[in-house]
Formats: sequence, C-alpha cells, structure tokens
Amino acid sequence: MKISYNWLKEFIDTDKTPEELSKILTGTGLEVESLEKVQAIPGGLEGLLIGFVQESIDHPNSDHLHITKVDVGGVEPLQIVCGANNVAAGQKVVVATVGTTIYPTVGEPFKINKSKIRGEVSEGMICAEDEIGLGTDHDGIMVLDADAVIGTNAKDYFKLNDDYMYEIGLTPNRADAASHLGTARDIAAFLKIGIKKPDVSAFKVDSNNSPIQVIVENEQASPRYSGLTISGVEVKESPQWLKERLAVIGLRSINNIVDVTNYVLHELGQPLHAFDADAIAGNKVIVKNVAEGTVFKTLDDVDRKLSADDLMICNADESMCIAGVFGGAKSGVSASTKSIFLESAYFNSVSVRKTAKRHGLKTDASFRFERGTDPDMTVFALKRAALLIQQVAGGKVSSDIFDHYPAPVAPFEVEVTYKNIDRLIGKAIPHNEIISIIKGLDIEIVTETEEGLSLKVPPYRVDVTREVDIVEEILRIYGYNNIEIPVQIRASLNTSIRPERDTVQNLISDLLSANGFNEIMGNSLTKSTYSDDLEHAVKILNPLSSDLDVMRQSMLFSGLEAVAYNQNRRVADLKLYEFGKIYSHVDEKYIEAQRFSILVTGANQSEQWNQKPVAASFYNLKAIVDGILKKLNITDFTVDDATANNLAYGLQYLRGNKVLVTFGSVAPAALKKADVDKEVFYADFNFDVILNLVRKNVIVYQEVSKFPAVRRDLSMLIDKAVSFGQLKQIAGRTDKKLLKEVNVFDVYQGDKLPAGKKSYALSFILQDTEKTLTDKAIDALMQKLIYNLGKEAGAEIRK
Repeated sequence: MKISYNWLKEFIDTDKTPEELSKILTGTGLEVESLEKVQAIPGGLEGLLIGFVQESIDHPNSDHLHITKVDVGGVEPLQIVCGANNVAAGQKVVVATVGTTIYPTVGEPFKINKSKIRGEVSEGMICAEDEIGLGTDHDGIMVLDADAVIGTNAKDYFKLNDDYMYEIGLTPNRADAASHLGTARDIAAFLKIGIKKPDVSAFKVDSNNSPIQVIVENEQASPRYSGLTISGVEVKESPQWLKERLAVIGLRSINNIVDVTNYVLHELGQPLHAFDADAIAGNKVIVKNVAEGTVFKTLDDVDRKLSADDLMICNADESMCIAGVFGGAKSGVSASTKSIFLESAYFNSVSVRKTAKRHGLKTDASFRFERGTDPDMTVFALKRAALLIQQVAGGKVSSDIFDHYPAPVAPFEVEVTYKNIDRLIGKAIPHNEIISIIKGLDIEIVTETEEGLSLKVPPYRVDVTREVDIVEEILRIYGYNNIEIPVQIRASLNTSIRPERDTVQNLISDLLSANGFNEIMGNSLTKSTYSDDLEHAVKILNPLSSDLDVMRQSMLFSGLEAVAYNQNRRVADLKLYEFGKIYSHVDEKYIEAQRFSILVTGANQSEQWNQKPVAASFYNLKAIVDGILKKLNITDFTVDDATANNLAYGLQYLRGNKVLVTFGSVAPAALKKADVDKEVFYADFNFDVILNLVRKNVIVYQEVSKFPAVRRDLSMLIDKAVSFGQLKQIAGRTDKKLLKEVNVFDVYQGDKLPAGKKSYALSFILQDTEKTLTDKAIDALMQKLIYNLGKEAGAEIRK
C-alpha cells in the first residue's frame, strides 16, 4: 500500500520528518518497507527559470524561427532561437537554461546544450507545456501571467512540492489502515494529537430533479447501499493538484470524475463507483444476483461468465457492474457523460472475495472490501466526493442521498481489565495513558471502573473483538521498544526429549552449509498438477490461485521450482537443502510429516585455472547422504533400489520397514513439470524417523585399537538381481566381532560373463580389538564368508 507524506499531513499537524514518521509507522505495526522521495512531475522542473522576452525578431536564415533576447535574472539576457509561432516580446515564459535536463510528457529526457541553429547562437530553450511534462499542449510556448517574477524557479512558480511515498506492508487484519485517514489515525494516537477529517459541511442537495430508484434485493451481500445523482458535470482532464496527488501513490489520471473516486478511496478507504446516469436503463439501480452463466463485459473488454453467487449492480435491463470488484464496459463515465450516479456501499467481504477470486480480478476496491470496510463511512464519503466533483467538474447534486441500511452493524462490545493489560504486556502502564491510547484509536469508553473498562469498538476494526486484541492495540501504540527487559529471569526445567529437533536440524545445516550448500524455504502450498495421488492430497477450499490449490505431498517440486528460478537467471550450479513438512489426507485424518530434502545439479566442482568443471553425479549425492547418516551415528540400515515415482533411478535406506532416506536422479517427467531442463539429483529424508533414531543413540567411548586391521578381497560371480546391500547383510550376519567394514571396489558386466551374471569385487576389513589377528583366524573367517555368500546369494568365488 502506498501512502503520501504530504497527504498524511492534511490529517495531522506534525513537524515530524518523513524518516521519523517511518519509524513511528513501523513501530505501531504498519511496517514501512520503503520510503522514497517522489517528484510531482518527472524531473521536478529542476533548472527551469521564469524569463521575460525582451525582444523577438525573425531569424535571417529561416522562415519560421525567431531570435529572442530573454531575461532570466542573470547579468546579461540570453539569446535563444525559438520556433514557436506565438513567441513575442513582452511575454513571461519558462526557460530551460544550458545544462538543464528536461522531461517531456512523451519521449525520453534530453539535455539542453549551447548550440548554433541556422548560424545563430542559442543559449537555452523557451518551453511548451508538453516539453516539460506539465501537459499535452504543443501548439506553442507557455505564456505566463504578467505578475510572474523574472528569475524565479519554475518549480516555485508552479508550486510543485516534493513528496515522499511510503510503501507499507499492510497485514490482512489491518483493513482499517488501508487509507491515508486510517494511517494518520495510528500516528495521531501515537503522538497524542487530534486528527482532522475533511470538512463536508458545505454539502447540500440542490434539487431532486434526477432521482434514481434503488432496489436492494440481496441485503446479505449488500448490508448498506448509498448513492446520489449529480447533473451537469463536465468530464475533462483533472486539475494539476489532483493528478499530482494520485501520481505520488502510483495512480494514472483518467478523467476528473474517475480521479475523484480514486482520490476518496485512498483518502478515506471507501471505494466509490460513478455510473453514467443517462445509461441507467429504466432509471433503476438494482442490487441483485443474476442467472448462472450470464455473460458480462467488464471495463477491460473481457466477456466474463457470471456465477449465480456474484453480486451485480444492474439497471432495469442488464448488469452494469460486478459489485465491489470491477465496472462494466457500457455504464462507466465517458467524455460525453453529463450526469452521474455515485455509488458508495458496504458489501459483504466474503462475497466480494469469492467473486474477485472466481474471475481472477484484483482491484483497489476489492482489496478493501475483501478485508472489511467501514459501514459508517458510506454517506460521509459520498458527500466528500460530491463536493470534490463539483469543484473539478461542476454540476449540481440533483437527488437526495439514498441510503439503504436496514440492519446497522453494531460496534463490538469488549470488557478489559487493567490487571490483564499489565499481565499480558509485562509492564504496568499508567491508566491515563491506556485511556488516551484507546480514545486515540477511536474506541468508545462506555464505563470506567478501578478494575477496567467497558468499550465499544467501531465496526471497521474487524480485528479487535476480544480483550487480548485491545491489549495488543494498547501495546503497539505504547511502543514495543518501551517495554523493558526484566532484570529477573524465571526459568523452569525442560523435560523435553533430547536431543531436540532444532539441535539435530542445526547439526545437519552446519554440515551442509560448510560443504557449500544453501538452505531454501519453499511454500507449503503448491499446484495440484504436481501431485501423483490427488485422492489423498489436502485440498484448499478457497485457493488464492490454481498454482496454490493443494498442500504439498512432496518436498521435490518446491525444490525444483527454486532450481528453475535460479537456472533461468544463469545460476546453474546449485546445492540446496530444505527442512519442511508434507501433508496428506488418509482415512479422514490429516497427516503432517517432517521431511528434509537435498538437491544437487550442475557442476559439483566449478571451473578453475587448473581444472575443468566436474558435473555432479549420483555418487556425489550418495556421499552427502552417507556423510549425514554417519554424522548422526546411524549406521545399521539396509539398502534397496528406490521405488519413488519421481526418480529415474536411485536407492533407499531402510531400518526395518521404515524408510530413512530415498535418493537418486529426478525423472524427466518430474523435471518437465517444473520447467527444469538439466539433470537434478534429489534426496528425501524422513526426518521424523531420523530424529527417533538419533534420540535412541547411546554414545559410548571406545579406545582406538592398538592392533592392526587386515584387508582381504574376494572376487565373485553373482546373479544380476543380487545387490551389494544383500551381500553386505550376509557378511554382517556371518561375523559381528571381527568384521568391521565391507565395501565394493569393482563391478563388471559384459559379454565375457555368462548371461544374467555380473562380477563384484568386495573388500573386507578385519580387526580384533584385543589381539593381533593370526592367519589361521583370518582364513577361518574368510571361509565362512565364502560359504555363506555362496549358500545365500549363489556367489561363485573367482580365483
């Protein structure tokens, strides 16, 4: 949300600088994400001066140029060659001197240089309004009033004031602050000063000659609907002050009528809509729902099929506007409009939100209606807008104010005690300070006792309905930084299971970050198209978009989206990891599972002067996976081929029937879904299982053996279906005392072997911690291994 500093100061009297107000806003919960200086028009007319044309003669070498002498307040007048047909001696004009950069309404900025034009020196430029961004007229130079002071900065003459624009990260609960009035209210409460609302006392109804009959059929979706008619308006370009005010907050001027409705929306937070009154068939405005599938053309010339749940503003014949969301192509204000019907309503927030989402529309009006506007603001905003329209477009108010409000929204009644305020805040705030803050926030104090207060909270504060909400309001205005850290620390014994999840997570994070990995945080909401099992997916009832309609069932695709984002920005070599949750819906139960994922793609080693880049491989990922498990002292697991749908190939480690980790190369189909065009290696850890195993680990001190280890190798012929994991398990069962390690160091498959066979070469590390192994003991163990491998795996020892 964009807020203007100068506009804010129309509501509050303060000498605080923009930077000081920025700190106040952030401290009161309206976080200022950026603060930037904004010029009313590009360039701010810097370097332009008011000049006086002393003389103007025809250029001797041209039939349309003039040579002028212009006094700009310097020692000598400037000679300027001018091509305008209306330049004449005695005029006050705007002059761009040499070195000035001017910013035209259309086109790129350019710098004024001293030059010769048809042989005559020109020391500047006499400007037309479109050449300096003040308008679109290029019929001739700007001729100013005779009282313009020579040498004055054009910026001062045109009364251009630099402004500052706050970009505020408005949280969804703070609909009350979605305007300059709402933002100023927080500042005024903090500074303990009053707030000035626009004066609408001059509003009057001039006649009742053009009443529009209003019928509200759906009162639930439109609890309050107000409107009036203004006749005799002239639709034209907005005055400069209005265009500048809107430009500061990033709005483009359309015409004076529409600009006023936008102005009031951002000033008071109340959306308005202006209809061409002459286009309202039957002189009726009907607020109702229309038939399912009705086609309606909106302002952007798009034909949209309406839902029966969409609230529409209609005339006697057809729909004119999607209520609270978007106007229609036929009923809006145009250059030929002479009379308008001005709408100011309070629409149901849920109805507007569903309609806006259904049609994929996000407007300034729907943004506010979705969060909840002030039901008591509709008539005040109408009067404010009517006065502004009469100021910039003329016209007369030609109908009484129509105000349909059958069931007024009651304020929220809240009881709050000083005891709970002090307890929750952690500091005893003086009662008079609390009362001052509450009144400053426009909350009515009904009764006051020694114990607390009975309050009525205005309906526009939809987020303040409980005692704790009042306490939060008091705290944010009082200032979080004004709550001292207590000198006394109270603690209790922690009986949680050790190690804690965060401790294990930090241990893994430190290991990976030290090895060149970067941590990512993906969105738990994702696309349903990523799912292989939609039946058990957790679906979002009111998704923000089709890209965020289910909870993720795998960590893979949030990681692949990060890979795609980086690869599209020429960052191809990536090592990423993420901790998060996956979600499923099984047997009417919602299940959350803690996971941990790793992604590797691109080069494992970057290019150096003495080496070429080395592409990442499956074995790089396996080394990382093995390293993590070793760091966590998880060594007793079985190995099997991965069966995951999204992997082209890979392995999985199991403890019993529980999968510890599945890892491998991501399948091309999965890569295509995320628009990734390079090979990616992925590991998915079941962090809940890992954590339980770590908690069962018992750390035991063991001396380094004084006796040497011995290595023996076996080469064997086995069936292709037999895996190294099976051979390792057989070896482990054969001996648990002397056998320390089993590794495979060579694999061969080819036409030199019998069909369906492969050759493995295994190494066995043997060691006795109590004595030196003898050849006899080593041979006996190796014979056992040969026997068991042959019996259980069909291994034929090659000699």
